[in-house]
Amino acid sequence: MRLVCLPILLMKKMFSTVLIAASVALLSACSPDEDNKVKVAINTGPDEAIWKVVEQVAKEKYNLDVEVISFNDYVLPNEALNNKDVAANAFQTLPYLEAQSKERGYKFAIVGKTFVFPIAAYSKKIKNISELPDGATISISNETTTLGRSLLLLQAQGLIKLKDGTGYLPTTLDIIDNPKQLKIVEVDTPQLTRTLDDPNVALSIINTNFSAQAGLSAARDGLFMEGPDSPYVNAIVAREDNKDSKKVQELKEAFQTQAVADKAAEVYKGDAIKGW
Repeated sequence: MRLVCLPILLMKKMFSTVLIAASVALLSACSPDEDNKVKVAINTGPDEAIWKVVEQVAKEKYNLDVEVISFNDYVLPNEALNNKDVAANAFQTLPYLEAQSKERGYKFAIVGKTFVFPIAAYSKKIKNISELPDGATISISNETTTLGRSLLLLQAQGLIKLKDGTGYLPTTLDIIDNPKQLKIVEVDTPQLTRTLDDPNVALSIINTNFSAQAGLSAARDGLFMEGPDSPYVNAIVAREDNKDSKKVQELKEAFQTQAVADKAAEVYKGDAIKGW
């Protein structure tokens, strides 16, 4: 019986070896590093329409297949990138990236800038910032990041001066000069648009998410707003270990095109400032 079974066992072993080798070869051929596909994580919402254009440009110019994975929060896109489930993400501002990297130990790198979605100053009382009276009340968000962003915007207009070294998260306690003696009132972010109807509020600093819901456009209705040099520009982000890969660089090039800029202008009605 042994003489009969031995060749059979050897044949089974050889067959198994061939199968394993073939499987390894197949997996290697399908490896994400070898093919022309790249996965990118974004947030659900208007950006999904913009990334449809990126997909088209990437395919036409680089024969690169872009797979967009949408998340409805601000944590999972970075976790997906850190876990190597995606090659890049595109949803966050530079200050947010910096804060998250410090908090969670991410080894990420900025590949390229996308757009600034600006906060802006709105008013139903004045038409120009030169009309802002001394002692006027300005409403801003009480949420830490947006509060700091609002104060930096006011400083950029010369209305206040902040302590040096406050970074992206200054508070009202960091104001060291207020020549017009402005009264800055912090309110819940969703309530900011309502303060425009408050007779005591001359100016409100509102971010795009909430101003758009009220039918306001930073480009059309804002007295002043952030520009392309804003530190709150969004970015395409990759890991340190893949930031220079051909696919990631082609993804950036496909994004930073006029076709994408035109689509963003259409989707955001002028409230997306090109950051590259």
